[in-house]
Formats: sequence, structure tokens, C-alpha cells
Amino acid sequence: MKSKKTKLWLLITVASLGYFVDIYDLILYNVIKKESLDALGIPETKETLLFMFQMGGMLLGGLLWGIWGDKRGRVSVLFGSIILYSIANLANAFVSGFEGYAFWRFVAGLGLAGELGAAITLVSENMHKDKRGYGTMIIVTFGALGAVAAYFVARMGGHFAWFFESLFNQKLANWQISYIIGSLLGFLLLILRSGTFESGMYTEVKKSTVKKGDFFQLFKNKPTFLKYLACICIGIPVWYVVGVLIALSHKLISNANGQPMDPGFTGELVMWSYIGLSVGDFASGLISQMMKSRKKVIFIYLVMVTIMSAIFLLNNQASPTFFKVFGFLLGAATGYWALFVTNASEQFGTNIRSTVTATVPNFVRGSVVLIYFLFNSISDLEIGTNGAITAAMIVGVLSLAAAFWGNYYVEESFSKDLDYTE
Repeated sequence: MKSKKTKLWLLITVASLGYFVDIYDLILYNVIKKESLDALGIPETKETLLFMFQMGGMLLGGLLWGIWGDKRGRVSVLFGSIILYSIANLANAFVSGFEGYAFWRFVAGLGLAGELGAAITLVSENMHKDKRGYGTMIIVTFGALGAVAAYFVARMGGHFAWFFESLFNQKLANWQISYIIGSLLGFLLLILRSGTFESGMYTEVKKSTVKKGDFFQLFKNKPTFLKYLACICIGIPVWYVVGVLIALSHKLISNANGQPMDPGFTGELVMWSYIGLSVGDFASGLISQMMKSRKKVIFIYLVMVTIMSAIFLLNNQASPTFFKVFGFLLGAATGYWALFVTNASEQFGTNIRSTVTATVPNFVRGSVVLIYFLFNSISDLEIGTNGAITAAMIVGVLSLAAAFWGNYYVEESFSKDLDYTE
């Protein structure tokens, strides 16, 4: 008979590995998009559209999985989402054109939307109120390294070619192998399902007659809606940095000679930023436990994002080493993702907690659609000597202003008792 402590560590392990694969797939497209689009004959102009399909899937998936988690249980979401994005990954390896690629990126987005929310909710509800920050810190710190794995797998996919060629009886490219490996990692995770258990808080609420998973309950009164909106706003700068400064770095930066960076450099920046994100998440979780505060640490990190973003954009013509260093520093500055998701989970009752914890990070991820729209619209105006830099600055100011307001509005949730309903 496993002790409660052992079972809890197994749960954290499964959640961490699940988020690792989640981030691997989430970031993989940005790492291999050029290679895959060239191989399929898809114009480079459609790279952003394909990413939008993935983000659109995450927006819808966050809502569906969140409601399901409150109505049917957190564990079912954890593994249902893993199955879905594993299937989508495998299918992505064998698409033949834009339509297939777009469809399976959308399906992958649906699957990716459920894992983090379910993991954070489960761990938050099963750990002691004074220590749950450590659990979410471990999940997100380890999970962020999935992006690093995506970069190296994409670079070294050829080393696995002989195995997959014998398995599928056809020659495969690096980008195809990268998707297949992501799929296999997901399916392997399902073997660990026995290490998970449902939240005791949720089990009790499930027996009651209280309404569960009512998304519209979040809009029934102004204070509840504003609190929900504030939780979302806090995380927007993370995807401003990841979606604009890093993913679109080829439009923003050039080398010391004024020449555009090699397109493959973006993938390298993604890797460095997520190494930084992992370090930042570990540090923010630890500092939060020491300071016994979520809000104070999030405020410190938002100030860091402001400073690092400004330096990055004002030095847009520098050496590759400079950009690698600042890719890491920008990632570290956005390393409050664990606190942001934990904070959202702690703001609402058990009967709506899964819905909130799943939708908030996915609405933030989905905000990249609006961020891209604003960035492209302002860039097209060609304000100043570099329209893209000006656009990035304006979008950054708006994103950070929303986040500072959100952090000011929410209540301090450290050590808050979560055993209640709305």
C-alpha cells in the first residue's frame, strides 16, 4: 500500500512529465516550421496562420477541458488531453499539405489545452496549503525544459531516422521524426496513469448538488468577472515575449553588420528562452514560498520583463551572443508562469476551479492571436525608422499595463484554504 506522500510524488512526477511533453509539442512547430513548410511546399506567408490554428484549438480546448474537469474529474482531463495531442502529433508527421497541417495543429491545440490546468488543479488541491507552491514549481520548471528537448530533437532527428524508417517503411525527414517522438513520449506517459489519484476536495464536491463547471458563472457579477479577467491579464506578457520577441525575432533583430539573422537562429532563441523560463520558474516558486506571497513576486517579475524587453528592442542590432544571453534573460523574466497559473487556481472555488485553471493559461496563450494582429497592424503603418520595433514596443506597453493592473486587482492567495465552493 503506497503512502499518501509517495502517491503525491507520483502525481507530481506524472504532471511534470505531462507538461514536459505539452511544452515540447507547443514549441515544436516554431522550431521546425521552416523545414516542414519548405518540404510541403507551403508558402512562408502561411506560417503565422498555422500557428493561429494551433492557438485557436487551445482557446476552445481550454474551455472544453476545464468544464469537463469540474464535471467529470481532473484525472480524466490529464490523460484525455495527453491522448489527443499524441494522436495529433503522429498525424502531423504525415500531412501532405496546408489543409492537413492546419487541421492537425488545431487538434493538437485542443489536446494541449487540458494538461497544465488539470495538473495544477490536482496538485494544488492535494498538497498542504503552505507547500503547494513547491509542487506547481516542480511541474512548470521541469515542463519548460520540453522546449529545449524540442530544439535538440529537431536538430538531431536524423540520428533516429533508421529506426523510424524501419517502423514506417518510408524515409522520414527531421521534422517528421520530431513530431513522431513527441507522439511516442505522450503515449509512454499513459503507462504512468496508475500513479495518479483524484482530488479529495473534488470527490466531496462531486457528491454534492452544487453546480459544477458553469463557465458563465464567471460573468454573473462584476467583481467575479474582473477577478477572472485580472488572472488572464497577469500572464499576457509571457506570450508577448514568447510570441513576439522570440518567435518573431527574425523580424526584429539583425547581426552587428545589419544583416538579417539566419532563420534557424529563431529556433535557437526559443531554446535559450525556455532554459531561462525553467530557471525563472524555479526561482519564482522558491522566492514565493520564502516571501509567503504570490503578488509581490509576480510584481518583481513584471518589472524584470519590462526592463529586459526594453533592452532587447533598443539593441536590435548586435551579436548573436548578445541575443542568446537576452533570450535567456527574457525567458527568466517570464518565469512567473507557475505562480500565474497557481494564483488563478487559488482565486476560485472547487466547483469552478478546473474551468478557471484550464481556461486562464489557454486564454493567455490564445491572446497571441490579438497580439499578432496588433503587432502586424502597427508594423504595416511603418511608424519610425523600424516599424516592427515600434510595433513591438507599443504591444509590449499594452501587455505589461494589463498585467500590472491584473496583479494589483487579485487577492493575495498564498496559504489560502481551497476547500470551498462558489
